[in-house]
Amino acid sequence: MTLGYNTIVVLAGCALLGLAAGTVGSFALLRGRALVADAVGHAALPGVVLAALLVATLGHDPRALPPLLAGAAVAGLLGVLAVQALARTRRIREDAAIAIVLSSFYALGVALLSYVQTLPEAAQAGLNKFILGQAAAMRAEDAFWAGAVALLALLLCLLLFQRLRAACFDPDFARVAGLDTQRTDLALLALIVTVTVAGLQAVGLVLIVALLVLPAATARLLTFRLPRLLLFSALIGAFAGAAGAAASAVEPDLPTGAAVVLAGAACFTLALLFSPDRGMVPEAVRRAGRRLDAAQEHFLRAAWEAQEAAGAGPGTAGDRWTPIAALAAARGWGEGRAWWIARWLAVRDLVALSERQVHLTPRGAAAARRAVRAHRAVEHHLLALGAADTAGADRLADMVEHGLTPEAASRLLPEPSALPASPHALGGKP
Repeated sequence: MTLGYNTIVVLAGCALLGLAAGTVGSFALLRGRALVADAVGHAALPGVVLAALLVATLGHDPRALPPLLAGAAVAGLLGVLAVQALARTRRIREDAAIAIVLSSFYALGVALLSYVQTLPEAAQAGLNKFILGQAAAMRAEDAFWAGAVALLALLLCLLLFQRLRAACFDPDFARVAGLDTQRTDLALLALIVTVTVAGLQAVGLVLIVALLVLPAATARLLTFRLPRLLLFSALIGAFAGAAGAAASAVEPDLPTGAAVVLAGAACFTLALLFSPDRGMVPEAVRRAGRRLDAAQEHFLRAAWEAQEAAGAGPGTAGDRWTPIAALAAARGWGEGRAWWIARWLAVRDLVALSERQVHLTPRGAAAARRAVRAHRAVEHHLLALGAADTAGADRLADMVEHGLTPEAASRLLPEPSALPASPHALGGKP
């Protein structure tokens, strides 16, 4: 499909809008001002409608974007000031103030929109496109205006970077350093209003908050450093904006705002699932790995202690065969679980298998020695401190021993034989 000039300009404008929204949204998210964007977006509707009505009354084109953006900006700022005024009364919380302003301004806008749509001079203004967004209805000049406003917000955000960073991460230090955090908050709110106004026609006032929040939330899952967060958020916002505009251009009946939000939500879902540090799947894999490592150490320790109970010395712990059923009973496991772990250890050359019996290989004996030393070192110090009885020390050591390094265990307990075998090994009684 060949893209026309208007479509290319619209795509570029939406990408620039996403770039600015991702950058501003990062600071809004870190500062806890994400819901303010929602209030601004809904509060902008009566300003858009009144501006269209005024322009139509004066005999000008009600579809001209600059006066509509100006009306949206004025109404959005009034909405922000109303939220702050209600919050300062200390009679209601800020979230309640946001909800009151959001619903009241939006209801006023819907009422005005219903009235304006009955007027012949404003019927063709296409104001309903400002609710859910429609990039296909944008003209090249509209995209230029939206892109210019978004670029202005991006530049202001970069100029205020140091102040915004200080206000987001350490407002107390910022005040001590002489920075006026209230003015910084007002500047951030002005940036939110600017981005919200710029995205009204493309994304819509209902869903513009998603373009501010989703890229920033996605980037927050990918990095811990602010410069990278800003970069990732800006790139994700640009991708979501361009993807949503492209989908709306291909399918004109598809609201751009919905397409943009779906693209951003897809990015967020992927980051939530697969982010290396915070993703759910890598975390589940790490937890499963830790559980498997713990089970391996418990199995090897049980095998070592079985050799001790059979009278074998520590140096010959791997020379005798032990039934897997006995090791399962010692650990309180089902025999199937113990057999599965034994096969896994056999793959790693830590144990040898023969007719549902095991013995430790040289590598397995060394690993078992480390596990026994760590367990008994913890037991020794718990008992010495009187923190637990014998049974309690054994249970606590099972949980703590896996975080003890071999070096620390060696210093605490030079040899596993420095303490007698656990009285619970192989079903023994204390």
